[in-house]
Amino acid sequence: MTTGIVLLNFGEPSEPERDVVVDYLERIFFANMDIEGKETTEAEAQARASKLAERRAPGLMEEYEEIGGSPLYDHATTQASMLADELDRRGYDVPTYYGMQYTDPFITDAVEEARADGVDHLVGLPIYPLCGPSTNVQSLDELDEALDEVGWDVPVDGLTGWHKHPGYSRARIDNIRAFLDENDLTLGDGTQLVFSAHGTPQYYLDEGSRYEQYVEEFCGVVATALDAPDYALGYQNHENRDVEWTEPDVEEVIESIEADRVVVEPVSFMHEQSETLSELDVELREEAEAEGLEFYRIPIPYDDERFVGALADLVEPFVAGYDASYAGLKQCKCRDEPGTMCLNAAHHDE
Repeated sequence: MTTGIVLLNFGEPSEPERDVVVDYLERIFFANMDIEGKETTEAEAQARASKLAERRAPGLMEEYEEIGGSPLYDHATTQASMLADELDRRGYDVPTYYGMQYTDPFITDAVEEARADGVDHLVGLPIYPLCGPSTNVQSLDELDEALDEVGWDVPVDGLTGWHKHPGYSRARIDNIRAFLDENDLTLGDGTQLVFSAHGTPQYYLDEGSRYEQYVEEFCGVVATALDAPDYALGYQNHENRDVEWTEPDVEEVIESIEADRVVVEPVSFMHEQSETLSELDVELREEAEAEGLEFYRIPIPYDDERFVGALADLVEPFVAGYDASYAGLKQCKCRDEPGTMCLNAAHHDE
């Protein structure tokens, strides 16, 4: 059996081209139309998505121009290559692919490439550490849809939540420590640690998503390891629709900080992208400096060898063919498709 690993990502335009940005936004809005809680036909949903995309595109294009385009594609390419190298080091000759939910190369492109390479078993690996319905779960659903679209009947295993992997936690903790050391900073000495998590619509939480719980527990673990009990947590919310989002907004958190400086950790992200390079490095920095705060932002450890090692640990049972439960993986409860495994299920009540 030839197993292929498909790394699943959100995607972002590499260049601020209007047609590409509008198409990207339309795909996002259409795919998540249910958060508005309205019964619509497909045509109505598409028209609504187009309207929202046209409204949001100018601001997002400005962000991409400011940061020189998103580096997400390059980071995803690096991660796929590093994962293949790490698996090879362990004795496994496994091809890796990457597919994006909303930009080229799409998940369908990755599927077609894997089929052309003679792969006869796929493992879907979302590169979202904190499991959510519109990211981890939806990207695996889209992998199944891509297989149907190209008419390829192939066994598929999937991974959803993996933030509890000790190697991943260690990589994030050590990355923060290294940044603090490099900048001669000590948490608690007039320096406030602020976790910035990607927001999610309240709709998903009401439907049973544990995303907020995962964010809070992971931040608690990291803060405890750093001996930073007075940390703060805020969410980067995209309020371009009339729906409720996770609270508090990270901007509100910054306004409430009583310290000399803030050190921001983008806890939901495993690539540098507009939400780190623009929303944090530009917009949140301006908010902080307006409040008289020095601003520091911790880089994403997207190419950290320990992170890649954690990914290799997650997929190794499927590559080697041994029972995934040996690696602590259980059937996912957020996505009940057989063969969808995660590290969170063992900690949930039946």
